[in-house]
Amino acid sequence: MNIKGKIAIVTGASSGIGLAVAKLLTQKGAKVVLVARSKEKMAKISQKLPNSIVIQADMTKANEIKEMVKKVKDHFGRADILINNAGQGYDASIEDTDIDEFHRLFDLDVIGPLIAIQEVVPIMKKQGGGAIVNISSGTALMALPNMGAYSSLKRALAGISLTANEELKKDKIVVSVVYPYITLTDFEKNTLKAKQIKEFQWDEEGDGDFKPPDSAEYVAEKIVKGIENEEIKIYIHDWMKKMA
Repeated sequence: MNIKGKIAIVTGASSGIGLAVAKLLTQKGAKVVLVARSKEKMAKISQKLPNSIVIQADMTKANEIKEMVKKVKDHFGRADILINNAGQGYDASIEDTDIDEFHRLFDLDVIGPLIAIQEVVPIMKKQGGGAIVNISSGTALMALPNMGAYSSLKRALAGISLTANEELKKDKIVVSVVYPYITLTDFEKNTLKAKQIKEFQWDEEGDGDFKPPDSAEYVAEKIVKGIENEEIKIYIHDWMKKMA
């Protein structure tokens, strides 16, 4: 896909990978829709991104997601790219997983992206194609202690992505799934944790079994390149393919 002139929706665009992707898409000539709950923060970001607009939306609320996509269509008349990036982590053993929290994160990490997909697909079909990118996690390729709940959500999102791609390729809609590695963002800081779980610390040069973490900008480059090349599975590192 040639990104120049395209209308791109980016959820969770206020920081981290979402913000980095929004900036790079803008540099490539796209008109970006910045979606997040923090309207004031997004407004400041939008001032630095030409042709961007801000739409406040909580990705756990179906009515707000639907209204967000409607506003995009009303404003631009089309929607070419959807980046489902909004999400939150959860570190807890299977035994200590809080069911209420799991339900809430299921709404955010799985149901929210699914609703957004359902809303943009009719638009993309009518205009002759589009790109949908769902941000999964490298943990979806592994079985890590205390990651069961979170990785299961990201596996579900990956399953939805790959199935949707099969269903929609006849309509020239490419649905991709991204598998990021540890990324230097506020994600870990905002991750929910069971009481006995401490915040994960890593050495930026690599530590033990962990390779050095990535910058959000590096991940964004891989994602945008994946959109341009119409890649279905976007692994941030080639070594992750062996884990799939």
